[in-house]
Amino acid sequence: MVRYILASASPRRQELLAQMGLRFTVWPANGEEVVRDTDPAAVVESLSRQKAEEIDGRLERGERPDAWETGTEASDAVIIAADTVVAIDGQILGKPHDREEAARMIGQLQGRTHHVYTGVTVIIREAGGAVRRVTFHDCTEVQVSGMDTDEISAYVGTGESDDKAGAYGVQGRFACFIDGIRGSYHNVVGLPVAALYQTLRKEGMTDGDL
Repeated sequence: MVRYILASASPRRQELLAQMGLRFTVWPANGEEVVRDTDPAAVVESLSRQKAEEIDGRLERGERPDAWETGTEASDAVIIAADTVVAIDGQILGKPHDREEAARMIGQLQGRTHHVYTGVTVIIREAGGAVRRVTFHDCTEVQVSGMDTDEISAYVGTGESDDKAGAYGVQGRFACFIDGIRGSYHNVVGLPVAALYQTLRKEGMTDGDL
């Protein structure tokens, strides 16, 4: 039996993975993230790889998720990790530290087009000890309508932007200000579902699971 592990506590990623029909265990990575790149695609790929490798290292050391039965082997495990950033004018916008910063981020995005990048790393631990690693990213173009200061303040005041890359959630109230999306909507939410499925399919990890 293949055991899927989502290396993220994000409710949005959990919902999307469940939407794919996968049964998985949530085991968040919590190590320090090291960023050495400035290119958004390279950044999200690197961060997703760091998260996946942290979980893989735990399995290698004999640790297991609490939800697993005692004595469960680490073979036939598939680790899925992701990281998302928003980028505009060559600047990467991560999660805001406070609502003042969130308002500044929304001010940068309003009335303009930006890009959302999500990097995904999949580590497959096979019976016999073989380990396969795949890392990729997806990019989506998002057009935001013009917003005045009252609208920005009201949106930030909802708290929806507190833990979101770029300070907004496309699936929430900010949908009122999305004029258009070119690419994967799910990628903006936090996980490029179609690209992930195709990766798992290519690696032979979909039969009987999806």
